[in-house]
Amino acid sequence: MPDHLSDTFSALADPTRRAILARLAQGEATVMQLSEPFTLTQPAISKHLKVLEKAGLITRSRSAQWRPCRLDPGPLREAFDWVQHYRRFWDDSFDRLDDYLAELQARGNDKDDKHD
Repeated sequence: MPDHLSDTFSALADPTRRAILARLAQGEATVMQLSEPFTLTQPAISKHLKVLEKAGLITRSRSAQWRPCRLDPGPLREAFDWVQHYRRFWDDSFDRLDDYLAELQARGNDKDDKHD
């Protein structure tokens, strides 16, 4: 059974691929357009695109000699949903910590009032 979430995070682990996705968030682009801001060769960019395509993060179509790429946000949504679960965990943990610190402050203020 394919592990789409692992493929997504693996693809996102590389800063070049994240930059490519950021560019594609602005609209479709060709391999040549995507390679412009990088000092990488076109074959190296193509390898990055294959990783992104395998992860389902981009799609490529054919229009005459052009092969425009476009962002497919579906896998990003799945990753976001997975991370959100842990965000709720951390938010709840921080809320409990805030409550505990407020309780400690209140106890400290009570002790200060008794010593005055």
